[in-house]
Amino acid sequence: MKAIEIAFLSMSLICPAYSFSHQHNTRANPLSPRNVKSTAVEMVTGDGTSPSKITPLVVALTREEGKNDKLRRALLSDETLSSSRFSVEIHEIPCIEHADGPDTEMLVPTLTSKQFDYIAITSPEAAKVIASAWVDAGRPDLGVVAAVGKATGEALKEYGIDVGFVPSKATAETLVNELPLSDAAKNEMRATTLLYPASAKARDTLQNGLEERGFSVSRLNTYDTVPATWTAEQLSLAESAQVACFASPSAVKAWLKNTASIDTPRAIAACIGETSATACIKNEWEESNIFYPEKPGVDGWASAVVKAIYFIDQQC
Repeated sequence: MKAIEIAFLSMSLICPAYSFSHQHNTRANPLSPRNVKSTAVEMVTGDGTSPSKITPLVVALTREEGKNDKLRRALLSDETLSSSRFSVEIHEIPCIEHADGPDTEMLVPTLTSKQFDYIAITSPEAAKVIASAWVDAGRPDLGVVAAVGKATGEALKEYGIDVGFVPSKATAETLVNELPLSDAAKNEMRATTLLYPASAKARDTLQNGLEERGFSVSRLNTYDTVPATWTAEQLSLAESAQVACFASPSAVKAWLKNTASIDTPRAIAACIGETSATACIKNEWEESNIFYPEKPGVDGWASAVVKAIYFIDQQC
């Protein structure tokens, strides 16, 4: 298997023996079941040093198979990762995969039988699910589609679904606070209606918050996330990982489940946003060893990875 190695600017030493107790993003610096094949990138070193003489730092990309490319590209294009003689290996070690939820079969008939003021889509996977059901239902009017996050909005647009509302921050809490009541509902003296095609593991934050504001929320658990089963090779890679990149609480839990048999300190956490970082804290990472951006997104996530690598270097 090829290893992808990228260089990190100003690293004076990669410290493979560094003890990663548990893991925090410093809020003062907010950057923050089938076997799947582990993939990697190509070797790039700044000074031509033989890769065999470089001690690598291993970064694990944990999104489901095929969804790690954006973060990989962001890391490889980072201008601070181009001129050092020290290397980082990037490996794809998917932690989760998606499965149907208990309400999957209800989505198409719901779209064909009822009109909602809003549909709230909170992830690219939810975008994929609603797009498939929308096509099967004959492409009915969806009302105003609210997308939580840039990646979710882009996914919806790729499927041909217009996005009518995006909160200022990609969190359920922000959507709850910013989504306006429907003018049509006000004129008709009724509650604003919202369909929420959710992950079965999603918290109740969105529906409870909107209902407290007077919305009528219909939640359907249309998909689920389950831990991916690792190969022996993936388990070995995870054992050597110093940085693990998380995009969801489910990935955090799956990483811990799959690494439970490994007698090594857990990796530094580089999270896509605050929600995943909070999941790390709840699962006993030390907050000083968690990095995440103020606003969720791939670019900020890549910066969080760089911050995590620099943090490791500073500990050596």
